[in-house]
Amino acid sequence: QVQLVESGGGLVQPGGSLRLSCAASGLTSDVNHIGWFRQTPGKEREGIACIDRRDGNLYYSASVKGRFTISNDNAKNTITLQMDSLKPEDTANYYCATRSTPQRLCVIRPHLYTNWGQGTQVTVSS
Repeated sequence: QVQLVESGGGLVQPGGSLRLSCAASGLTSDVNHIGWFRQTPGKEREGIACIDRRDGNLYYSASVKGRFTISNDNAKNTITLQMDSLKPEDTANYYCATRSTPQRLCVIRPHLYTNWGQGTQVTVSS
């Protein structure tokens, strides 16, 4: 059974950086896509980045492209999200999730992902 644990959230000033980690266990060979998502109260969960564990193909939402970087360490089963130039609108609870699929290009549609972590809170405020 896949288990995911996010860490690294906290309070940061606008323009600052945070590095989120997602520690994964129980991954099987068919779990190929890992994504990062975020959600604020009263809003739908938003996909922001994903990566294909096989070939490292990436995808970012327009809201974070150029500021966030997703990376994967298969040896450590850890997926990180480096967040730079943070803005107050980046404040949210951040989740990692996995998807089992043979497809090559990952997508950031939350309903396609089946295993989720508990989330880590990121607050961007002065």
